[in-house]
Amino acid sequence: MNWFGFLTGIATLLIIGLGFVWVIRGEYYLGHLWWPYILGLGIVLIAGSLFVPAAWGSVLMGVAGASLVWGATELKEQAIRAELGWYPYNPKPKPRPPFVETIEKWPLPHL
Repeated sequence: MNWFGFLTGIATLLIIGLGFVWVIRGEYYLGHLWWPYILGLGIVLIAGSLFVPAAWGSVLMGVAGASLVWGATELKEQAIRAELGWYPYNPKPKPRPPFVETIEKWPLPHL
């Protein structure tokens, strides 16, 4: 039996599940304006997975990168859900990312 596909599916499920948690917590503590940095990190992980010789390392890096790319597109929606009261809203000021004036002019990504 080859367990690689089965275990890859389980690992993917766990990484995506953690993605939901980090999106909620990331928006709570950082805010939605950090999306370009998270998107960039996800793209770097996906590209880096091409150069990892071990199958497990490549799979886990690629899935984690894809989860970060997805999460970057969800941060604004999570901010809206928090404002609606569906999730906890952090009333404290959130740290502003570098180049925030430029980021605010960009359209937010959507999948």
